[in-house]
Parts: sequence; C-alpha cells; structure tokens
Amino acid sequence: MKVLIVEDEERNANRLIRLLHQIEPNIQIQAVVESVQSCVHWLQTNASPDLILMDIRLEDGLCFEIFEQIQITIPVIFTTSYDEYALKAFKVNSIDYLMKPVQEEDLIQALTKYKGLTTPAELTDSIQHILGSLSKREIVYRSRFLIPYKDGYRTVKVEEIDYLYSELKITHLVLKDKSEMIINQTMEEVEEELNPSSFFRANRQHILEIDSIHNIQNYYNGKLKVTLIRDPQREIIISRDKAPLFKNWLNS
Repeated sequence: MKVLIVEDEERNANRLIRLLHQIEPNIQIQAVVESVQSCVHWLQTNASPDLILMDIRLEDGLCFEIFEQIQITIPVIFTTSYDEYALKAFKVNSIDYLMKPVQEEDLIQALTKYKGLTTPAELTDSIQHILGSLSKREIVYRSRFLIPYKDGYRTVKVEEIDYLYSELKITHLVLKDKSEMIINQTMEEVEEELNPSSFFRANRQHILEIDSIHNIQNYYNGKLKVTLIRDPQREIIISRDKAPLFKNWLNS
C-alpha cells in the first residue's frame, strides 16, 4: 500500500508514520507534504498513491482547497482536531475522520475499512455511519491546567490565559494578570486541547486567546502584525498563508 501524508506539523506526521509502520510494516510512505499548494503540485507530478492521510488545517489554508483545484478519486482518511469539518470532509471521498492525537486502534479500524470498501454504496453507508457517530460526540476541550508552583501545585483556568509562547522548545503560559508559568507540553499538544473558537495558533511560537488582541495591521508581503492588549511590546507576525485563516477565525 502506497500512502501520501498531508500534514503541516512534523510531530504529527512522524506519529502517523510510526503508527502506519507498526500496523502495516510493508506500507510505503510516498511523501509528506505540508500545504495545499505542495499537495496539489505533488499529486500533479507523481504517480497516485493508494490512500491519502490528510490534515484539515494546513499551513496555507484548509485542505478542501486541494479538491477545488484538482480531481481526487483516491480514498482519504482525515486526521484532525476539529469535528466542525466532518460533513464537508465526507463530500470529498473520505472514508474516515480520526481525531488527534490519532490512536493506533482507530487507525487500524480506518485501514481495515479502506481495505474492505469496494463499491460506492459501501462508501456511502460508511460515511453515513461515521456522520451519525460524530453528531452524537460531545467535544470536550481542556478547561484548566495543573501546574507545579513553589512547593506544590496551582490550578490555572483556561479563561485566565492571555497567550502562550514557545522559547527554546519550552512552552510558556502568560496569564491576564501578566504572570507567567511553564507547562510540560509542546505547543502542538496544547493547541489540540484548547477550544479553537477561543485560541488560534498564530505561528510556531505563539497561540493567542481571542480577547488578548488589541490591534491588527497589514504587514509586508501579505503578512499581518498583531499587537496584544497586555503585552504591546511583543510583535507577533502571521504569515501570508495563515492570514486568511486568522481573519476567518476573528470573523466567525
């Protein structure tokens, strides 16, 4: 089986590769691509894989833009943190929709389903079953952090967070009272646990809480510069590729 992985976070891509090789040692990973445009280019210039594992939010937009640019008949398994895109996902040849962090047993079931689906009717039945399961699922996001503090621990509610930043691979929580704490999680792990309606991954170094934003200015080459209410000296740049996602987030 030849597999293409579409994922913009190296950690998540490596996890998928490891799980795939544990489940099917003979699987060939043809490539890992990180963006809408790189995926379109790869599919246009390479032999088709048997299966695509695809994240929904990529570094330059939503993966559905890929399907708007080229015709894809290859089965797709989506791997994402966001249930909100499930219905749209199943309109573009998806056979399953796995929530991050992807668990081995879920991936085994998805691959088994892929091997067993041979007709459009079976694919349609599978989609309806998954949509029914998703509609019953309640998404639970993190509500607090338990953080080592002095000789004990302190509980920090998500509502207290102003923004997060990463420095030297250490994740820092900055609270609305301007205090700062270190947590033992990567930015990718925290991003998956926070409610995306309130928090946005501005770049690799910053996750912003929606009420922390003071001002947004156009920057050169289509980028955006964000100023924070409580930390106006911190300069946060949002890439040209991510700017449309940021605007949609603020406007939703």
